[in-house]
Amino acid sequence: MSWWIWILAGLALLGLELASGSFFMVFLGIAAIVVGLLDLLFGMSPVLEWLLFTGLSAGLVLLVRKPLLGKFHIKNDPRDIDKMVGLAAVATEAIPPGGNGRVEMRGTVWTAHNDGAEPLAAGDRCRVDRMDGLSL
Repeated sequence: MSWWIWILAGLALLGLELASGSFFMVFLGIAAIVVGLLDLLFGMSPVLEWLLFTGLSAGLVLLVRKPLLGKFHIKNDPRDIDKMVGLAAVATEAIPPGGNGRVEMRGTVWTAHNDGAEPLAAGDRCRVDRMDGLSL
């Protein structure tokens, strides 16, 4: 491939990283840009370009990603949702006893089940007792 295609692909991957926030595409983008610059300077065969891109991508992801995740304190821990138990939420609609409705917590609207004996009116505060999937 031409050097400029590698650089454009790298920039596109960096743009995708901004949209996804996965902290993965950035390394593919960097590898593509490096391959494009090396191809510009030294002129490489397509096979060598792909081998270099594959090696750089794998090396960056395997060797650099995890230390940077720790340095930036980025955690992809699915158990963080369990930390919402005990927090306060606000009903956005009336929820009868034993019924389901919507509540807002941390700026997000959630489906909630009222386990209490009293109905919840819109605007009432309540406490999260447990999580059941994505329902409170």
